[in-house]
Amino acid sequence: MVTFWVVVGMLTAAAAALILIRASGAAKSDAADPAPAVFRRHLAEIDELAERGLMGEAERQSAHAEAGRRLLAATDAPLESWTNSPDVNRTVLAAAVGLPILTLALYLALGSPGYSDQPYLKRLQTWRTSDPQELQAPELAAVMREMTAKRPDDALGFRMLALAEGGSQNPLAAVRAMRRAVALSPKDVEMWRLLGDALVFKAGGKVDAEAQAAFREALKLDPGDLPSRFYLAQAKADEGDTAAAVGEFRAILADLPADDARRPLVQQALSRADGTALPAGHGSAGPAPGLEAIQGMVAGLAARLADNPNDPEGWVRLVRSYAVLGDTAKRDAAMAKAQAMYARDPAILGALSEAVRAEPMR
Repeated sequence: MVTFWVVVGMLTAAAAALILIRASGAAKSDAADPAPAVFRRHLAEIDELAERGLMGEAERQSAHAEAGRRLLAATDAPLESWTNSPDVNRTVLAAAVGLPILTLALYLALGSPGYSDQPYLKRLQTWRTSDPQELQAPELAAVMREMTAKRPDDALGFRMLALAEGGSQNPLAAVRAMRRAVALSPKDVEMWRLLGDALVFKAGGKVDAEAQAAFREALKLDPGDLPSRFYLAQAKADEGDTAAAVGEFRAILADLPADDARRPLVQQALSRADGTALPAGHGSAGPAPGLEAIQGMVAGLAARLADNPNDPEGWVRLVRSYAVLGDTAKRDAAMAKAQAMYARDPAILGALSEAVRAEPMR
């Protein structure tokens, strides 16, 4: 690496010297004013156009006159000559030589010239054999991309790849992975719902047409799927179809038990849609607006996982939610359960490790 920078400095200095030498020679030459030659060529082009019938005689004369006026103006203008200054040459040459030397000195002081190259394949091999909890989301995504390339028919693998891509803030890749997972497992309602989630993530939180289509497919497989119904109702509210949105939110509330922890979230969405005040106990007063609804949603997710624990994406969301809420005790408990369940799955362990480090909201 040091040799490379020395060679670069020498080549830079040589190039600067050549440029300055040629510029000095140009300054000493007494070149004629190029304006007459340029305008003669312009007049010849005008005559050629006229001879080809592309310009009338009146236009030809007018163009000749205009070219003549420009030639006279250019001839009358004083000719500015460029002079070469030895002081400027020395300054430029010193900068051309000094900058690479300064760069090399900074690299030797702050860089790692003795550090060996790290080819991508070598890094990938290191990530593959590392503890998944120590990997960042992009590194985990790289491992999962390799795994899915070797096992292109593994729907769960693509689902985990989507999770890792989402954790890497790469929504387009997450959607691609979920589309592949859905194609491999089209009868799995969870796959369609996760595809809808990924599409909402890609759209910045908006339930767009693609996401709505995914949630509708989920409802074809399970007409009672609450998350899909909720997202579609929210889409109707966003599109201005208030009556349909209010009706669907009320239907969801009717299907939920009175003590279901998800009711506050649905009630809040209903109140936003129809413009009415929230029922007592669900207002926005207090230091943390909407916190009760968020806690209700997280409690609902925890209850669902207690009944159906085979949901790795749900566990990741639960761990991240507890971390964001600042509930370290529940976060650590959920993390321990999930790690025990998926001890042999590096993708899930990596996603959990990423989720547990989420910053608590302020």
